[in-house]
Amino acid sequence: MNLLEAKEGEEYIIKEIITDDEELNAFLFSLGCYSGEPITVISHLKGGCVVSIKDGRYNIDSDLAQAISI
Repeated sequence: MNLLEAKEGEEYIIKEIITDDEELNAFLFSLGCYSGEPITVISHLKGGCVVSIKDGRYNIDSDLAQAISI
C-alpha cells in the first residue's frame, strides 16, 4: 500500500521507499522519511497529500506519495 491509498488521520509505518533516484532518497531521508519511521496522512489533495513526519507537515505530490510504501 502507498500513501495515496492511506486513510486520513491514521498512523502508518514506512516499509520502504521505492525509487532509483538517489537525490530523492536523500531528500526524503532529510525530512525523516525512511523505513521504520511512523507517518500520518493529514489530508488528500488533488495533486497528492499532506503528511506528518516527526514534528513537521509536508505537502507531497502524487508521484512521491506512490513511491512511499506503508
